Amino acid sequence: MANKRTLKRAINLICADLFAECVAASLYGPSKNKDNSDAVLFRIIKMQSNFVSRVGHPEPGMKASDYYRDLREKFNAEVDDIIININNLL
Repeated sequence: MANKRTLKRAINLICADLFAECVAASLYGPSKNKDNSDAVLFRIIKMQSNFVSRVGHPEPGMKASDYYRDLREKFNAEVDDIIININNLL
């Protein structure tokens, strides 16, 4: 496992890329559905805040390696779902 700083930096970079892609899709996509794009942008910001805060506070009673593996799996699943939502904006 990488250290917490590296994990937080990776989460922030991925969320920033997702945010930029969502803004680009909402501006340059064929449909101008502002409500859906705003919802996806809000979801990205909420996800970033949630996962960055969870990195520093592992659950008590759970092995650290299991906790961070579960955290990465849940983050990847959330990112995949957001990517699907961004593709639906186009």
